[in-house]
Amino acid sequence: MSESALPGLQLYRADEPTATCSSTVYDPSIAFLIQGGKTVQLGDREIVYDELTYLTTSVSLPVLGHVVEASPDRPYLAMKLVFSPQEIADLVLQAQLVDVPECDEASMCNCGLQVAHLEPDLLDALARLLGLLDRPQDIAVLGPLFRREVLYRVLMGELGLRMRKFAMVDHQASRVSRVIAILKDRFTEPLRVKELADAVNMSESALFRSFKDVTRMSPLQFQKRLRLYEARRLMLGEGLEAATASFRVGYESPSHFSREYSRLFGASPRSDVLRQRAEQLKSLG
Repeated sequence: MSESALPGLQLYRADEPTATCSSTVYDPSIAFLIQGGKTVQLGDREIVYDELTYLTTSVSLPVLGHVVEASPDRPYLAMKLVFSPQEIADLVLQAQLVDVPECDEASMCNCGLQVAHLEPDLLDALARLLGLLDRPQDIAVLGPLFRREVLYRVLMGELGLRMRKFAMVDHQASRVSRVIAILKDRFTEPLRVKELADAVNMSESALFRSFKDVTRMSPLQFQKRLRLYEARRLMLGEGLEAATASFRVGYESPSHFSREYSRLFGASPRSDVLRQRAEQLKSLG
């Protein structure tokens, strides 16, 4: 991944499929896949997206990602445009897109991660934004305008209805977004569903149901993912031992941590970190 000269636009390239799954928290963003293929797993849902598709992430979500199609002749090429929820809310109000009808498949419609094919209008807007990379002198003036056009085209496209829900303050999806913010801020602490439900004026059962629709997991499963992802980062990036990392993210028992880590990543903490480091060295050539 590399940051581009355009604020909030990240560029990705891979010359071969990844041997291991990356664990990361997707913040609100739109990922455009230009070439190659990738799978993303969110809870119990696996999304496959390929050339000329885009993936919208309406709230922060812990996912596992795996590049499945890439070669030196046809590398995996993608870009991600990170946005703030306020940008979407402002566009929804300005374009008067405040009506949010219910869709037929509520659980899938409410999911915070969605994929669709690039529509012609959106592809044209994206091309204009990317064209600024060849004209850096125009970025300061035209960058914000072209960025806003891309976001607008997404809101007017196939996935726009689903994204709008998270901009509506009184919508259940927006309340789930606020719970996610609490979990991200306090994931190392013991938390109860009742405490989370009270914070957003929902019943426990309503929160559980709405949260699972959006994230494909329960609030406590979501918290566990955040803990395990952060522990993996600490071991891989900062060289912490598994026991130290487990205590750092809120576990009281290293053996309990090791069991849950192995269940998620398919290997013990030590074996997984060694595998990840080998993958990193291989990618560096």
